[in-house]
Amino acid sequence: MTALNRPARLNRALLALLGLLLLAGGGFVCATHLRRLTVLDPDAALVPGTATPPTWVLYVTAGAAIVVGLLALRWLAAQLARRPRTHTWRLEQDPDQGRTELAASTATEPFVGEVTTYEGVRTAHAALAGTRRAPVLALVIGADQSTDLGAVRARLDAEGLPRLRRALDLDTLPVTVEFRFDTASKDSRVLR
Repeated sequence: MTALNRPARLNRALLALLGLLLLAGGGFVCATHLRRLTVLDPDAALVPGTATPPTWVLYVTAGAAIVVGLLALRWLAAQLARRPRTHTWRLEQDPDQGRTELAASTATEPFVGEVTTYEGVRTAHAALAGTRRAPVLALVIGADQSTDLGAVRARLDAEGLPRLRRALDLDTLPVTVEFRFDTASKDSRVLR
């Protein structure tokens, strides 16, 4: 089965590559300093000459550093975008007469099972967060590239979400839906 979280896989691959490059660079510097490698003279100057570079070089360097810094901030911000934390809901009206608790994952299991039966949908993951008074549903759907996302969303709005709201006895349930495409078709998975 294709992994659903491709950005996390890309992050791990890029961080591993960066780690290997830094490790190799550090090993090269240490080996050169300890005179194990004779590729460079450890007593030689790092750059030839001591003249100040042209002004445009300083501007280009500063611009590149700003772009790299902004990209790094964007990456950090993307790492913070996570699913909301789920809770155990307490459903009692009067605590003196007893207590009823419902795990959010238990409440969403039938809903997720229904969504995976929709045409073109391969996987679905739902996180019901917030309190009973202010619930939030985060839904991630893995679909084929040829899937009509409008039809899936319409079926969610017409069938799945109203059924979930009725089951949870909620008037409103704010939902965020994220679609992720699987690159491999079902036929190519069978042939492998």
